[in-house]
Amino acid sequence: MHALLIGATGATGKDLLELLLKDDSFQQVDIFVRRDLDVQHEKLKIHVIDFDIPEQWKHLVKGDVLFSCLGTTLKAAGSKEAQWKVDYDYQYQFAKFARENNVNNYVLVSSGFSSPNSLFFYTRMKGQLEEAVKALGFPKLSIFNPPVLIRKNSDRTMEVAGLKAIQFFNKIGIFRSQKPLLTEILAQAMINSSKTKENGIFTLEGKGIWKRAQANYENKYD
Repeated sequence: MHALLIGATGATGKDLLELLLKDDSFQQVDIFVRRDLDVQHEKLKIHVIDFDIPEQWKHLVKGDVLFSCLGTTLKAAGSKEAQWKVDYDYQYQFAKFARENNVNNYVLVSSGFSSPNSLFFYTRMKGQLEEAVKALGFPKLSIFNPPVLIRKNSDRTMEVAGLKAIQFFNKIGIFRSQKPLLTEILAQAMINSSKTKENGIFTLEGKGIWKRAQANYENKYD
């Protein structure tokens, strides 16, 4: 298969790229980034692009499956408008061009508790993106709504605090459905989902994500 990936520099994207390059099912992996990466591999092709000038790169969005892990934080973006541009606009336009170029398989990392009617900006944005990409008509669409993610060497203060809180509640039997998830597990579940033969729209949450990755990580992180 020929994989396309946006968001390769984030925590999940890094793990996903590493797994894709190791997976013999994928003969070519194209990543689209804003800055060049110091990564070399015989089946990796790096496209350094300006997301704001799609006419320069939209013709390159061709392959068998598009993986989308793109995203930023409100703190890093600086404003809700800037975060919307990355988390919604860029991802939607990329999905749109992929569908126009006959990419039939799309795997999207969204957010836990996402809803187009959410009272909260972030989960509302994610929910609205999900509805928008559903309307593009991908024969196969996998949407991942992960719980709190365990990122390697995370420096996000609120994320670390939230992770500790969830882990505490898990120990006393609360919020089991929101058991924290390693980004590596999420990445493997995404790959496994891209390989299933069934077409349709699939939404995977906590336990469903663990189950999708289970063949590769049997009880390793219990």
